[in-house]
Amino acid sequence: MKGFGVHTSMWTMSWDAQGAKRAIEAAKAAGMDFIEIALLDPAATDADLGRRMLEAAELPAVCSLGLPESVWASRNPDGAIDFLALAIEKAAGLGAEALSGVTYGGIGERSGLPPTEDELDNVARALEAAAAQARKHGLLFGIEPVNRYETHLINTAAQGAAMIERIGAENMFLHLDTYHMNIEEKGAGNGILAGREHLRYIHLSESDRGTPGEGTCDWDEIFTALAAIGFDGGLAMESFVNMPPEIAFGLSVWRPVAKSADEVMGKGLPFLRNKAEQYKLI
Repeated sequence: MKGFGVHTSMWTMSWDAQGAKRAIEAAKAAGMDFIEIALLDPAATDADLGRRMLEAAELPAVCSLGLPESVWASRNPDGAIDFLALAIEKAAGLGAEALSGVTYGGIGERSGLPPTEDELDNVARALEAAAAQARKHGLLFGIEPVNRYETHLINTAAQGAAMIERIGAENMFLHLDTYHMNIEEKGAGNGILAGREHLRYIHLSESDRGTPGEGTCDWDEIFTALAAIGFDGGLAMESFVNMPPEIAFGLSVWRPVAKSADEVMGKGLPFLRNKAEQYKLI
């Protein structure tokens, strides 16, 4: 997980033969170092086909997901363990280096109250089992804090780091996202510093999930902090241009965040690459 990557949401949220072909070809044409695959339906994923396509393109991959409501770890840890075990098997079959995302819960999971000890205990049990399963497959396993409107469980880098330290699995890592940090952290730099010991992956996403450089994220603060901690993990641009209705609902995206994928890739990607080069991260 090094260099610049891009989330498949730029072109598709369906990792079928057509969606995979489109995303891989576009990512390769853009000179990406890796691609992040939205593994939303592990059971329907043809891992063998995907692996052959990725290997033919010589394109490394990372997989990410959120848990379906029926297997939210806070209330159904056994279901979460089973779902994550299948997702890990598929990610390994694809040849991915890691599985990450909202692996501890669902996008849109809110109880209306702070997380209870029982909920966090359930989450920790599911994540511990998943991390062990991932280790057997040679995979890294990440958790991504997301904002208060998408979950009540883990919102900040400090909370994510605390969960990782509670579990103590060597293959677990913290996955931050600048969109969520722009909402939750007391300065994105402080969030990066709080998670520095575990941070190996970051989503570079604008404040409105649109084109990086055209919102309110403080990119100089973000890249200064990444440079200060000597970050050498994955830098993944994420902008939700193509989403099925159920994902748009969970993310509360009700209007286009950019005119097109071409606009995001043509403006946002060069902006982020220039920042990363300026701060000597690539």
